[in-house]
Amino acid sequence: MSLNVLVIGAGMGGLTAALALARRGHRVAVVDRVAELRPVGAAISVWSNGVKILKALGVGEALEQVSGEMQRMSYYTHDGARLTDFSLTPLYAEVGQRACPVARAALQQLLLDAVGAQAVTLGTACTGYRQDASGVTAHFDDGSERHADLLVIADGTHSRLREQALGRPVPRRYCGYVNWNVRVPASEDLAPLHDWVQYVGDHQRVSLMPMSGDPAHPEFYCFFDVPLPAGSDNDPARYRDELAHHFAGWAPPVQRLIARIDPAAMARVEIHDIDPLETLVAPRVAILGDAAHGMAPDLGQGGCQAMEDAWVLAEALETSSGAIDEALARYDAARVSRVGEIVSRARQRAETTHGADPAATRAWYAELAAEDGRHIMGGMRKTILGGPLG
Repeated sequence: MSLNVLVIGAGMGGLTAALALARRGHRVAVVDRVAELRPVGAAISVWSNGVKILKALGVGEALEQVSGEMQRMSYYTHDGARLTDFSLTPLYAEVGQRACPVARAALQQLLLDAVGAQAVTLGTACTGYRQDASGVTAHFDDGSERHADLLVIADGTHSRLREQALGRPVPRRYCGYVNWNVRVPASEDLAPLHDWVQYVGDHQRVSLMPMSGDPAHPEFYCFFDVPLPAGSDNDPARYRDELAHHFAGWAPPVQRLIARIDPAAMARVEIHDIDPLETLVAPRVAILGDAAHGMAPDLGQGGCQAMEDAWVLAEALETSSGAIDEALARYDAARVSRVGEIVSRARQRAETTHGADPAATRAWYAELAAEDGRHIMGGMRKTILGGPLG
């Protein structure tokens, strides 16, 4: 049965949902409050479980062409002593797919092209909805309404529609650290061009990850993490000075990186998450993406879980032959525990990395010094193979 589906939100989750549903023959419209689609953040690490979804939806090969090729992973102390360095090839062989770190703008454009710009309406905010036996009617800030058989809430971590669907507030929780992220031209004096390199110390972190598929113009996706109180000053004119202060004395590649960043192109984000939700559905409503499981980025799974949501929802509707109540029950059963567990693991990893318990962070540094890659890749393998496409 072909359904009329309205998706609120044109981010990664909303566009992937629109594509997955359209591929199954449903009539899909996407509406977003922003007047122009501007990706939030410099890049996204699409791990193998997310790439598998995108391949199944027909955009994986294009993604591989524009993404970085990440072959190795390493950790260093803040002053440049190597803790661990290992190939990711065994992981990719076991899970059957490499990771694809990519510029958010490039991925968003791939998804938008696949969905079709004609299906997307921008500059219109959904203010609420009402549900009855005939379907769902969404209300918009310009006074218009749209009727659909199914409403997909994919409007991000600040979603108010989520709160209407659940009938309660969903507070965001500060994870205790600030993240600066930016793209820079890749060069060997910063890091090997195909390696994911991280420096850790003093509960802080610096990361450089290959993210461009253009060999003539390689780029790194870079971020800096610093534990700071919520509500600290956010002034782009001070970003370089801030980072120079927080990372004074760190290894020469970190100093070169700080010197080369473009503060005007940098995002500075106070990292928040939400507690795992008890349900991701309401009558004729599915919640997905950051609206469903806003999480710390420390596992690199936020976008991948949105892609999994989209696939599972479309599959549930197919399996249920369009019976919406049954499909939503299937979606809920498949996703609540999966995403809740990943939200919790990401929170725990954020706390360990950023010194919520200094003793635990010191123990982690010691573990890294003894790591040969098997433990780290084992955790990644579990996450990837737990996805809907294995």
